[in-house]
Amino acid sequence: METTFSSKQVAAETGLSVHTLRYYEQEGLIDGIQRDANGYRIYSASDIAWFQVITYFRKLGLSVQEIKLFNIPKNGQTSSATARREFMETYREKVVEQMKELQDSLDKIDYKIEFFRNMERSESAAKSKTQSKSDMQAEHADFE
Repeated sequence: METTFSSKQVAAETGLSVHTLRYYEQEGLIDGIQRDANGYRIYSASDIAWFQVITYFRKLGLSVQEIKLFNIPKNGQTSSATARREFMETYREKVVEQMKELQDSLDKIDYKIEFFRNMERSESAAKSKTQSKSDMQAEHADFE
């Protein structure tokens, strides 16, 4: 007999809340969840593994809708593995584009940091000149 797990056990194992487990089931990300005699959900080890895959995809930034697409082959002629590979290739392109955008933002931030460093140096140099001039004036005042 296969080992089964309660909602609380699956939540503890996956780090998801019981509510999130039910939400993913309602959204069709996972199906075939069995029920015990009292109507409580009971999960298998493969269900836990799939929840971990879903969690991984969510951490990658995929939406629930995108994960649904990952689950469904695009047409009857394409194999599940082919559809999933094509999905991941498309998603990879999206991530590469996001990385380019982030690199552009980082470059702009670095430019601004250097701009403000130069500004600080200029302010510091101007302050030093002003301070030196006032020190000299104070020294001359002592002689008067």
